[in-house]
Amino acid sequence: MKINIVNIGCFKNLVDSERLMKQLCQQGNEVIFGRSDSYFDVVIINTCGFVSNADDDSIAIIKEYALRKRKNLLGNLWIMGCYSQKRGVALREDVPEVDRVYGNFDWLNIVSDLGMIPHYTYERILTTPKHYAYLKISEGCNSPCSYCLKPILNGPLASYEIKDLVEEVKYLVSLGVKEFQVVAQNLTAYGMDIYGQKKIAELIDRIADVPGVEWIRLHYAYPLGFPLDLLDVIRERDNVCNYLDMAIQHCNTKMLKLMRRGMTREKLEELLYIIRERVPGIYLRTTVMTGHPGETEEDFAELYEFVKHQHFERMGVFAYSHQKGTYNDLHYTDSIPQEVKVKRALSLMNLQKKVYEELNTSLIGSMEKVIIDEKQNNLFVGRGEHSTPMADPKIYIPYNEHIEIGEFYKIKISGVRGKDMNGILIN
Repeated sequence: MKINIVNIGCFKNLVDSERLMKQLCQQGNEVIFGRSDSYFDVVIINTCGFVSNADDDSIAIIKEYALRKRKNLLGNLWIMGCYSQKRGVALREDVPEVDRVYGNFDWLNIVSDLGMIPHYTYERILTTPKHYAYLKISEGCNSPCSYCLKPILNGPLASYEIKDLVEEVKYLVSLGVKEFQVVAQNLTAYGMDIYGQKKIAELIDRIADVPGVEWIRLHYAYPLGFPLDLLDVIRERDNVCNYLDMAIQHCNTKMLKLMRRGMTREKLEELLYIIRERVPGIYLRTTVMTGHPGETEEDFAELYEFVKHQHFERMGVFAYSHQKGTYNDLHYTDSIPQEVKVKRALSLMNLQKKVYEELNTSLIGSMEKVIIDEKQNNLFVGRGEHSTPMADPKIYIPYNEHIEIGEFYKIKISGVRGKDMNGILIN
């Protein structure tokens, strides 16, 4: 069969799509990843349903393919992932062209329903550039955040065993992967369900031992109960990047309580101080939320000043999205106007824009170890240790015949281009 897989949303979803592709290809199918105008026997859309914007994106693409089906441009339309987990059979009522609906992590049933023999494997076909991959270390989450639907959609924490993840890393290295983006809904809770204690530090230490692993970068840590032994691994292992992605969401103690984050401003400030003290030079990526029910102008002003003082090297901002089925849906009213939420979010992003410009300017003249991701016209595009492929600053380097995509080079930072930087090849 000719099968098209379209992935929407997070990189944890992407790993499932890559595993599904591997099994389908192993059994003789032609599989194309990404949106295409060709005819396909089956189109499988792996959806996101985390926030309302993701819902909108998912349903828009589903309806786009439904139209193609009505024009006989595809055979079967199957939906999997978070949005289909959320909607269930009601999705087929809204879009009758959808033939089958699968929930989260249900790709083995797709293999079976295509008449093939399913088997769980970490083997996959990479859709990223061959030099980096996403390593999903667990499913689900036990955190009770008031606004979040993920524990309902994805279930409780379910960690993969250390030995299996190490074997997966070895397999990916054999494919040419040098850089690993470690991802989980709550990375710092890793291991609690199967080992009875947090094992993220041991896991990262073991992965760092695998020959060929050049960079490891950590995504989606949680402040409450942060395992401090992880900081020792980040500091001591050369191939673990001085980078930590940890959402704080807010700093105001009242707001953190409303969000059910289990933190106070004092505890948060103490943790941030410890992280920076124990890992000198670390870059912190965080996420904050504006417009959560109960956030007053004074609360937002406190958040603004906190962010300004903390000077996070990387930051994303989300305007609050009210989700049915969450704690908030049962206990709070989505009372803050959307324009207020967005105005607050833009205010913080303007503040962060200045942080990027100041930080990038301070790096002019410095040397960076840079991996090259792609070529755009006459420029190569790379990243340093402190930038993930997802959304962080890039370094643009003039074309040089000696540069190859997927290789590391010493680059001198020569200028600033807004959020990004210019660089010159040194070696």
